[in-house]
This record gives sequence, structure tokens and C-alpha cells, in this order.
Amino acid sequence: MSLLLTIVVPFITSLFLYSLFAGTFSGQLSRVPGPKSFACTGLSLAYEDYRGTRTRKIHSLHEKFGAAVRVAPNEVAFNSLSALRTIYGAGSGFERTNFYRMFNVYGRQNMFSFHSVKAHGERKKLFASAYAKSAMMKGTTASMVENKVKTFLQLLEREDSTCEIFSILHYFSLDTITEFLYGSFGKTSCLEGDAKDRALLGDIIDINRRKLSWFSVHFPNFTEWLYSRTGGMGYIATYFYPMNKPTTYTGIRQHALKACLAYAQAPSKEKTDQSLLIAKMWKHHESEGFSGLDDIDIASECADHLLAGIDTTSDTLMFLVWSLSRPEHKEYQEKLIREVRSIPEESLNSDGIPSTETSSKLRYLDAVIKETLRLYAPLPGSEPRSLPTTTTIDGYCIPARTVVSMSPFSLHRNSDVFKDPLDFNPDRWLDASAEMKKWFWAFSSGGRMCIGMHLAMAEMTTLVAAVYRKYRTVTSGDFEFVSPAVTARYEIFYDEKCHTIREHECHIAFVNNPQ
Repeated sequence: MSLLLTIVVPFITSLFLYSLFAGTFSGQLSRVPGPKSFACTGLSLAYEDYRGTRTRKIHSLHEKFGAAVRVAPNEVAFNSLSALRTIYGAGSGFERTNFYRMFNVYGRQNMFSFHSVKAHGERKKLFASAYAKSAMMKGTTASMVENKVKTFLQLLEREDSTCEIFSILHYFSLDTITEFLYGSFGKTSCLEGDAKDRALLGDIIDINRRKLSWFSVHFPNFTEWLYSRTGGMGYIATYFYPMNKPTTYTGIRQHALKACLAYAQAPSKEKTDQSLLIAKMWKHHESEGFSGLDDIDIASECADHLLAGIDTTSDTLMFLVWSLSRPEHKEYQEKLIREVRSIPEESLNSDGIPSTETSSKLRYLDAVIKETLRLYAPLPGSEPRSLPTTTTIDGYCIPARTVVSMSPFSLHRNSDVFKDPLDFNPDRWLDASAEMKKWFWAFSSGGRMCIGMHLAMAEMTTLVAAVYRKYRTVTSGDFEFVSPAVTARYEIFYDEKCHTIREHECHIAFVNNPQ
């Protein structure tokens, strides 16, 4: 027996070690540079995920090893324009990975979480017209955005001169996206002070959402099982929850489902506003073929658009206002104020709000927004993809189903393209080179480019133009030196030049700026 153990144990150990390290030192991915601790096990990257430092860690690896880095046994991160075209360009064939399962709603896939290019494209065709730039500049949607901006200014007037802008900008984005999606069937009134609607944002602010996202990505089946326990087992499970109920977006998803059911049950004579996203979806309700959608399909799709339209816009606006309010950036704020105050009276609506169309054409405002998106992209982390066949990227053979990814965070910090990349400098975009524009990737690219880009830009340009026509802004308290921070998936992002951060909080003073 002892002789058998002497032979078998070393043999099994050898097999284990071989299976663990064979892919590290041999095989097609072994040529891709990177730390061996990442190449031999996925635990290294999972640990960075848990710490909330994945994106910054991968960026540091790019700085050390180059544009291609092996970050896990079956994952390679890239940071080049050629890789960007190959992976994310139109017709590339690369599909989304299982990572996107965490974005399913009510147990259904939606446009954002579909793996295949075909499924995504078929769903997108059903409502792409709602997000067209032309629809944002004039008509119902433009008027709605301008009205939300007016209500935001009214909120500022009711507040003291100093406001906590993380919260109130979330009110603005939530009120805007709910009316865009559901109209009177589900629009919120956070800006007017509705306590119930404002409470919907509670589970977004909970910092434990990062931990839940980590478990959802790395242990999806276990996480789903854990939260589905009931009775005595359910009580025990609460001691192991990554995030106590209600979990991230629970209230918002319930609100979204209620709005869809209200629309479904309403008589046809009340469904008159065809600009609503839900109206465009409803045209395909229970129709034949792939595009046939039942109530839950429509609810899932609309809820996903709702979730995507909150943090992305509000976080960008928060970083924009904070950046302009810092003393060292005073010159940029003054340039913006001069531009927005030069808007002619005929380009204002009846409430004195700059029209959405006019705001979209302001050159310096566009530069300010681009620079904010460069430094503080709303989704700065990796966008994982895979291909069912073997391919070549930047000279490296990438086996089928290898996960490949890129991130705006790294693309936007290339010092060969962006001088002093950590500095906030909108002026760099006034005469931007073609190279800078190619490396700008805040809204992704190709067929899966952010469908809500034009709505987000309409919201941001109109709000910023209106605010800085009326106010100057300055940091309040210690936010001259403290960076606001936001949660994105399981990471936290902030200004890297600040040594102190404050998550989900930013205090700004609005000073009347009489013309």
C-alpha cells in the first residue's frame, strides 16, 4: 500500500501541476507577454476584481508589457487601434461573453446581454429609431429633455447655494430616462421631491453592490442559488449575502416592471405617444418570428435601458461639474461661461432654456464633455469578447473562445496620443488630431456601440449649457482636494491625481452669475 501511494501521489501531483502550468509555458497564448502569476491562474485577476482594482492593474501591465498582455490563462487584454478594429469593428464576428449574464433582467436576455451579433442586431432594429440623433434634436424628446433641465434649475433654486450633486444629478437622469421609456406610465418625479421615487436610488448608493457584482461574475450559479433560498435556509443565507436585500436595482426593476404592466393594460386610446421606447417595442408584441416579444421580453428590454441610462449620464455630469469647479480649472469654466452666455435669445425656448439642438453645436461645451468622458468614461473597464474560431490579433494567435478585451481607461491614458493624460484639459479637443479621435472610445464602437449615446449627449449638453448660463460653480468643503468616486460594476473609479476620495458624494456651491 505504501509503495502504491509512493507511486500514485507523485503521479497525480505531476498531472495537476502539468495541467496548471502547461498553458503558461507552452501553447499559442504562451507568446503573449504578461506576469506568469496571471497566466497560470485566473485567481490573480479575480483577486484584483475583488479589490476593485482590475482596470488600473491591467493598465499598469500594459505600461510594463506593451499593447498585448495575458491577464488570465484564457484572457488577453489589448490596447491598440489595430486590436480595436479587429475585436470591436463592424462585422468582426466577436461575441459577448458570459460576463454579460449579470445584465439579464427578470431572467430574460436583452439587447445588451445577448451573446451573438445576430440576436443583438435583430433586437436593436426594433427600436433604434427612438435613439436617432434627429429624434433628440427636435420634437417630443428634445422638449422633454429641455423640460427636465428646467426642473433641475428649479431644484437648484430651492436648495441652499451648496448642493450634493451626486444625488441631484441622479434625480435628473432617472426622471429623464423613465419619461423617455414609459411616458406617463412610469415616469418618476425625483426632481420635484417625490420621496418614493427618490428612494429608488437607495440600492445604487450601497457600496456593497461591488461585492455582489463580483460574486455574480465569478460565482453566478452560487449567487443565484444563495439569493433564492427561502424559509430556514433563506434565513441562514442572509448571513452569507454579498449585499443585503434589496440588492442593486431591485426597486428600479420593480418600478420598471410595474410601468410595463401599466402600459400593457392601458386601452389603445391612451397609447398615443409613439416616441416612447415602450411604444416602439409594443409594435412587436407577440408577433411571429424572432422579433416576437412577450410582456416579460419587453419589460426586460425597457428595464435594461432604464438601468443603463442612470449612472452613465449622472456620473459623467458629476465629474464634469467637479472638474470645472476646482480652482486650477477656473479658466476652462470661464471659457464655457462665455460660450453659453453668447447663445442668442432666439435659440432659447419659452422657459429660457437653451434648445437641445443649439446646445449640441457649442464647440467648447463639446470639448469639455469629451475631456470628461476621456478621463471619467462612464464604463471605463474591460469589455470582454470572444470568437468561436481561432484568429490573429496584433500578430498573436488567439485560440477559439479565448476572452479578449479592451478598456476606455487604458485607451484614454495613452501618453503618446494624449499629452499629460491625467490632466483635465478641454482645450486639447479644440484642434484634436485624427489620432486622438481614433483613440476616443467612451461609447464603444461597431455594431454594439452605445445605442443611447445621442440621448446622453442631449441631456449633458442641454443641462450644462443651462447651468453655466446662470451659475458659476466652486468646490465646497474639502472637495477642492478630494475626488468624488463612483462604482462601476465591481470597481471604484475616481481622479487618480487625488489622494483622498469620497464615494457617491460631491458638494458644489452654485453662485448666481447675473448677465
